[in-house]
Amino acid sequence: MNDLAQPQQNATSKPLLDFENNRLLASLYGAHDRNLARIEQTLGVTIVNRGNQLSIDGPMDACDVARRVLMSLYARLEQGESLDQGDVDGTLRMMGTPPGLPKKEAAKPAGSSGAAVKAGDHASVRIVTRNRVIQPRSPMQTRYISAMQSSLLTFGIGPAGTGKTYLAVAMAVARMLAGEVDRIILSRPAVEAGENLGFLPGDLKEKVDPYLRPLYDALYDMMPADQVEKRLLSGQIEVAPLAYMRGRTLSNAYVILDEAQNTTPMQMKMFLTRFGENSWMTVCGDPSQVDLPPTSKSGLVDALGTLSGVSGIEVIRFTDKDVVRHPLVARIVAAYDKMGVSSPEAEL
Repeated sequence: MNDLAQPQQNATSKPLLDFENNRLLASLYGAHDRNLARIEQTLGVTIVNRGNQLSIDGPMDACDVARRVLMSLYARLEQGESLDQGDVDGTLRMMGTPPGLPKKEAAKPAGSSGAAVKAGDHASVRIVTRNRVIQPRSPMQTRYISAMQSSLLTFGIGPAGTGKTYLAVAMAVARMLAGEVDRIILSRPAVEAGENLGFLPGDLKEKVDPYLRPLYDALYDMMPADQVEKRLLSGQIEVAPLAYMRGRTLSNAYVILDEAQNTTPMQMKMFLTRFGENSWMTVCGDPSQVDLPPTSKSGLVDALGTLSGVSGIEVIRFTDKDVVRHPLVARIVAAYDKMGVSSPEAEL
């Protein structure tokens, strides 16, 4: 980080950051200094903008976290990356301070929970796709990316908004672009989320596309639209309902099963045994959102118990603290958990 001088300390031990590359400051500070305001709100500090200098006032531990967050964000801008509100929130979360906490909680020392990381510690854990460089936005996302890089089969388990599917698709695209696999296969069970949609008109693609839309959305975020369309037409990227996996051997592929909590145990066994040579698999699901009939056991819950301890498989368990969507989503998930709308996985 050549353009950032070492932080100075004034007589009252308030950090003073001096940035040399003024061209990056508009992105660092955000429109109307909203990034600085976000850091202030989360950490309970005051940041004074003096052009290319920032002074930080508040509890010493919170000031140190703010300094490291700003240095980490600035380093990303130096590397040519862009920043948005999610990147600011993600960096705060990586430092052990999830956005949206009350100020008294947020101002705790970053290392107090044991989950914080130093600026730059996670720099090597990232996913490079055609459209963007994706860095983890929570310590658990760091573990998840590392698991997908090193394990043949990875389970990403946890609530909505934790990035399970998005990061899995990003990893698949990165491996395909690097020539490590020939194709990507994305699948999910066609189970309605508590609704009976009845007859759907159209051909097979038109019938199943509504169930597979989240996977398409992630693909278009990773690659130019024309490239996605071209690879879909050629079969290099295949998006298909789970029923179409039966009888196949999936070789030289990155295979993703989304919404896995809505599989039956037999469907899950069928899917996992499609594993072929030079392939990777990621299974994503939230055991607290099972849409199967009450008498049916979730194949995801069954697999987590059956495959416990099997070599080559890694299970990453996200919680509401890892939600990287709007902070309100994390509070909603936590509220439902508090009311006892819990995961069937607890039975294991």
